[in-house]
Amino acid sequence: MKITEHLEDATDPFISFEILPPKRGSDLDSLLQLIEDLVAHRPPFIDITSHAAEMVDKETASGLERRIKRKRPGTLGVCALIQHKYNVDAVPHVVCEGFSREETEDFLIELHYLGIDNVLAIRGDPTGFEKELVYGRSRNEHATDLIEQVVNLNKGVFLEEVLDSAPTDFSIGAAGYPEKHVEAPNLETDVKWVKAKEEAGAEYIVTQMFFDNRHFYSFVEECHRQGVTVPIIPGLKLITAKSQLTTIPRTFHCDLPQSLVDEVQAAEPEHVREVGVEWALEQTRDLLANGLPSVHFYVMGNSQGINKLLGQLDI
Repeated sequence: MKITEHLEDATDPFISFEILPPKRGSDLDSLLQLIEDLVAHRPPFIDITSHAAEMVDKETASGLERRIKRKRPGTLGVCALIQHKYNVDAVPHVVCEGFSREETEDFLIELHYLGIDNVLAIRGDPTGFEKELVYGRSRNEHATDLIEQVVNLNKGVFLEEVLDSAPTDFSIGAAGYPEKHVEAPNLETDVKWVKAKEEAGAEYIVTQMFFDNRHFYSFVEECHRQGVTVPIIPGLKLITAKSQLTTIPRTFHCDLPQSLVDEVQAAEPEHVREVGVEWALEQTRDLLANGLPSVHFYVMGNSQGINKLLGQLDI
């Protein structure tokens, strides 16, 4: 079932999640437990991230060396598991950065074989490693390029002529940034890209995490001012450790309100999760009270906090 259909058919607000595939070389045991915990909350869909190879600095006996860290595998298999074992719609992330258009087409065809109805098309963050394009291969530079490729497959248009080919039928989501993308000069310019994604074929937007709902409301207002009409799903994350006061702003380029920072800093380490749950709970209640039909949680790899939050949320 498509995300747009879930949004249209919902009679009550719903919660969805985003998770990571397992690390290279690990097994599925912990991921299976996480998925079972999340499925108990009856989400209509679960997003699964995708990861390209990246360049990293590694400490060696002769000093720092730049090495290629291979991609985190598993997105395709986890999608199949969620879709067919748990009967929850899987939404794989399809990424420009680190993948050729030919690799992307293969990935999309495999998703189509599995009966996956939805994809989230994103550019992805620079990885420091750009794969060499050989044998005439090409890459999508922007999310709009990727969205157009998926739209073309939905029309049965492949990169090369394929006899007896069947079109796909993906519902396409895209990303939005309530505090603007780090590379955008301002929110107005950034929202122009949101509008471009909609015009390219995106049918809904999921936002980057934010910790002050005023950012989300301002973002939605600017989107509507510029003529964006697709649904916009707010994305939230629970603070679970003091270290996230540094890592979240650095990685995701979003601000943490001072009152939240003060509460986290004052809490004992074992109580930080409780602070994060209470903050996200109030955010969620406010969003739902203002008519939002759904909230998307960046769970990633641990369900303890979200279990506590949803146990207190009356939906």
